[in-house]
Amino acid sequence: MLPRNMQNLSTFPRRRLYQAMDVSGVKKVQSLYGSLATWKNPQTRSKTSIQVIGLNPEQTILELPEVNQQLDQLKLPDFFLFDRDSRGDYQEVIAQIEQGKSVTTEIGRRTITVNGLFTLGASFEADVTLITSNENFLRLFPERGAGSVSLGLIQLEPGYDPQQIATALKAHLPNDIFVMTHEEFIAFEENYWKVETASGSIFSFGVFMGFLVGVIIVYQVLSNNVNTHLREYATFKAIGYQNLYLLGIIFEEAIILAILGFVPSVVVALHFCRVVGKASNLPLYMPIARALLVLILTAIMCVISGAIATRKLQAADPADLF
Repeated sequence: MLPRNMQNLSTFPRRRLYQAMDVSGVKKVQSLYGSLATWKNPQTRSKTSIQVIGLNPEQTILELPEVNQQLDQLKLPDFFLFDRDSRGDYQEVIAQIEQGKSVTTEIGRRTITVNGLFTLGASFEADVTLITSNENFLRLFPERGAGSVSLGLIQLEPGYDPQQIATALKAHLPNDIFVMTHEEFIAFEENYWKVETASGSIFSFGVFMGFLVGVIIVYQVLSNNVNTHLREYATFKAIGYQNLYLLGIIFEEAIILAILGFVPSVVVALHFCRVVGKASNLPLYMPIARALLVLILTAIMCVISGAIATRKLQAADPADLF
């Protein structure tokens, strides 16, 4: 079964990881367990969806220093680490843990103890993330067997190409698993939220509608400018200037509009990323590549509007314009 995303991973036999060790270049394999569960807030008694991750505390798996510093504690029965960047009203829970006190609550029908914190952040599907040992995870989800893992992490020997090892693993292992490089897994997760979810479709449709509305608005501005200066354009045509020259003038105005509109828009977008990111605990940011892409799309939008706005001017006779 094809996995959907990080919170809905299909399971596979753990022995596949041991079989992966037969491939030249594989240095170490590590198993990771994951599942969604229902968390009962010990203060408000409200319930919410959480993500529980189980790992081997004998190995350093995640690049989370706070988790790695508490691996020995994760070996304790029913010991869990709580994400301080969880989305929701958990300030009292976090404050208790920071004061050195434990928080006892229920997940499913099992009582657990939260004694530590780490920093990760919420996701679209889960408000809270808990990290524990693989043994505690299996106690929490008794229906899951120890030999049924959610994710396998493979560490390579220095000097080996991840893409080549991934190809070798696909050829060596049965078809009941999916082998991806780190970059491919990130692209797989992003593709799920962009393509296979309603939120991704809504955002894509919003971009399309924003582009379309932008074309219409800029067209109105440039069309009004053309109508206002018809006599000037008629004079240019009468003294021999070609339509291409007049079109270039409109395109220059379109590019100026694109730049003037882009600069304040970036400032507003950065502000909204900060505000929405703080409210949702999601990592929202504006990379330079995306900002440049928006600038290019804005310029294209304005050029299209300019081309439409000059259709009347190109077809008109100078005498008609006067």
